[in-house]
Parts: sequence; structure tokens; C-alpha cells
Amino acid sequence: MRFDPLSTDKPQHHIRCLPGDVADKVLLPGDPKRAERTAELLDDARHIATNREYATYTGTYRGMPVSVTSTGIGCPSAAIAIEELVSVGARTLIRTGTSGSMTPDVLPGEVIVGTAAIREEGTGTSYIPIEYPAVADLDMTICLRDAARGLGLPVRSGVLHSKDSFYSHRTPDRVPVAQELLGKRAAWRAGGALASEMETSTLFILGSMLRLRTGSICMVASSHDAATRLTPAEAEALVDQVIIAALDALVLVDTPGEEGERG
Repeated sequence: MRFDPLSTDKPQHHIRCLPGDVADKVLLPGDPKRAERTAELLDDARHIATNREYATYTGTYRGMPVSVTSTGIGCPSAAIAIEELVSVGARTLIRTGTSGSMTPDVLPGEVIVGTAAIREEGTGTSYIPIEYPAVADLDMTICLRDAARGLGLPVRSGVLHSKDSFYSHRTPDRVPVAQELLGKRAAWRAGGALASEMETSTLFILGSMLRLRTGSICMVASSHDAATRLTPAEAEALVDQVIIAALDALVLVDTPGEEGERG
């Protein structure tokens, strides 16, 4: 018999979930501890499974079923989580993440709602050619922006930068492709990219391909030159607000009669 990693008659190969374990709306932090923290903000949350970097919980928020699954770091592990979550019923997925500023204009403590993402990662090209844009669902993006504004967060909407390597971008001068990296970063900045992270572009690509509603909301933890960072306490408090904004957005996106009021 041919092995089918996305079969639904047994637990998914990596996230270890079955149909019925996961709500159709799922938050996607990178860190398993952030998944646990998200569960603490839900009602009646129960632990579903933990395997490798993937920790999943399901509960409710304002009566709405919602799950959270940590994706680990980077697009390859995020793609695995997304594919397997969709196989067991997920249809709306929001990344709740952290990022670093790409420009002096964006300061630590701000929140970015991604409208699209630069595809400087390799996972998405395993699905569709690089010319295809990584774009968020419009309704989900508007709801994320409105929810963040409703909480009083300093929120911007714009382009995120998704990359595969953390340290080569942090200290490019020490790697053989330094000039290429520096040139690209200058181009992204000139083009208006706001912040850099490691998962959003593949989420958006899979969202288009699998006809999902996807969004991404990221707090900015460090300045464009990494000279200034939020303190652990500041970061923890802002992460909670980002999570709540994402949960509120999930309520908004399915609220009848709200569409005409957004813009």
C-alpha cells in the first residue's frame, strides 16, 4: 500500500491530529510555548497533541471553536503543519508571530499585519513558481487590522519579508554572499517592506493554492539594525495583545453585516 502522509484515518504524521481534533479556525505561532499561552487565553482549552515542534490545543473564544498549532521556525516546518491541519479540517489560518524591523521607520513594539510577503525562501517554490505572489486573504487582513486598532495597538499593514536563514541576515558581512544579501535587503527596504520573519510567505502561497483564508500578524521585536529590542516583559505583553487581536479578527471575519463597515 502506498504511504499517504495526509490520510485522515490515522493521526497526521507530524502534528498527530485526527479529524475532529482541530477547529476550522487555527492560530499559528512558531513557539510551542506561545501555543500554550494562546490556549490559556481560550475557554475550555484542551491539549490535543505534542510532537516535535508541533503543539496543538483546541478550545473556544467567545463561543467560537478555535485551535492553535505551533509551527516551529521556518517555512518547511510551517508548510508541514498547514498541510496536515487542512487535512483534518482547518480552513482559516492566521500566523501570530514575531518579526524584526526592515526600516528605521518601523520601531520595536509596533504590530504589522501582512498584506503580502517577499518570497526569499525555498519552500514555496516547491508548490508554485517564484513569480506567483504570496498574498493574504483580503477580508482576513482587514479584520486583523481592525481588531488590532480596536485594542489600541500601533498597527501598520504592508509587506513582510520571509526568509530561510536567521543568522546570515543578522550578520551578513561574515558570509560569502554578503553583497547579494545586502543588496537585496536594500531593495526590499526601498520597495517598502516593513518587517522580516520566517513563515508568512509559504502560509500565503498555500492559502491561495488550497483556497484558504490566511492572515499574518506579527509584533516587531527588534529595530532594523538589531540595536534595540523589546525587553522580555514587553515582548510577552505584546504577544498576548497580538494573540487577542487575531482571535478578535476570527470573530469579525464571520460577523454578518460587518463587511460594508470596513475599509
